[in-house]
Amino acid sequence: MFHWLEKNPFFFSVGVFVVIAFAGLVEIVPSFAEAARPIVGLKPYSVLELAGKEVYKKDHCIACHSQLIRPFKAETDRYGQYSVSGEYAYDRPFLWGSKRTGPDLHRIGNYRTTDWHENHMWEPEELVAGSIMPAYKHHFTNIADIETAYAEAVTVKEVFNTPYGDEIKAGEEAWNAYKPQVLEEAKAIAVDMKHPEVHEALKKGEVPEIVALIAYLNRLK
Repeated sequence: MFHWLEKNPFFFSVGVFVVIAFAGLVEIVPSFAEAARPIVGLKPYSVLELAGKEVYKKDHCIACHSQLIRPFKAETDRYGQYSVSGEYAYDRPFLWGSKRTGPDLHRIGNYRTTDWHENHMWEPEELVAGSIMPAYKHHFTNIADIETAYAEAVTVKEVFNTPYGDEIKAGEEAWNAYKPQVLEEAKAIAVDMKHPEVHEALKKGEVPEIVALIAYLNRLK
């Protein structure tokens, strides 16, 4: 058989290609599968963070900010460790973005604080001279849709086997039991916030969009 292949260059070339392709798949596919798994210590987004992610999408933050640090020195010097696929295991959808009118945000939780975000969203140019980012003062009065975020958590748990605890389950009774936990998380973030309308809303059991958005941004590390 091997003598026959040696006398037929075309079939010999095809055979070599098939062997190399198969060997390449055996080597590469497991690596891709491993890279796609959640990195060690990664947890699903909390319900409050999911609500903040919806605010991020609703106001098209992805139009000006990416969430993907490429493995180049200029990127890592400015933004930190480059991004790896396992960090996005619980992102649906991915918010990588393709434009940077503003900076990349994938590691912003490492170097910006709650009070910085609050002041920046209220009046960007006061913190960043020459900023063209608009103010998002409506986030301080708009109320985040926490119930829909909870429903999303239930969905990704049931459909994608996202490892949420037993307390995340379908039904109004389960949601009512879980809601105080979201409010406690929101109040912990709002401790460092100064705008009175934020605290007034929380006292009424409502979460302003700014609190949910900051929870999401603080998660990006």
